Amino acid sequence: MATPTKRKIENAPNPDGAKTIRGLDLPTFDGAGLHIGIVSARWNSVVCENLVAGAVEALKSCNVTDITTEYVAGSYEIPQAAQVMLESGKFDGIICIGCLIKGGTMHFEYISEAVTQGIMRLNLDYKRPAKERAGVDGAGHNSGKDWGITAVESCLLTKKYSK
Repeated sequence: MATPTKRKIENAPNPDGAKTIRGLDLPTFDGAGLHIGIVSARWNSVVCENLVAGAVEALKSCNVTDITTEYVAGSYEIPQAAQVMLESGKFDGIICIGCLIKGGTMHFEYISEAVTQGIMRLNLDYKRPAKERAGVDGAGHNSGKDWGITAVESCLLTKKYSK
């Protein structure tokens, strides 16, 4: 078996300005035949839409053509929507995309904790990959691309060891 080609996925610059070794070396994955779902919040749509576009671009670069995108009001609704999609049995993996912006109240902490725990619970219960930085207007790195590639990698690993 040939050694897979690797590509470097650069991460956003370190906000502290210090030199960084951040980034990810990923092999090229072939996700042909995978059905990937994306569930995205409509709240903070400028960010979320860019992340969805990045995830779709990355999935297509991995030969995934069966992509379904669903939208929910906000990040709080993402785990429930992802659960419904997973329970349908139609998806190999789900990418969860939302954006919470920290304000002057505890709302951010409450919602981010609930969403994170909900998505983690889905990962453990359904043994399917589920996930959540956007290069809006070319600023920074669009993590949606990382999530798309990671979803393909996780699905392929799951299929490899499924009974």
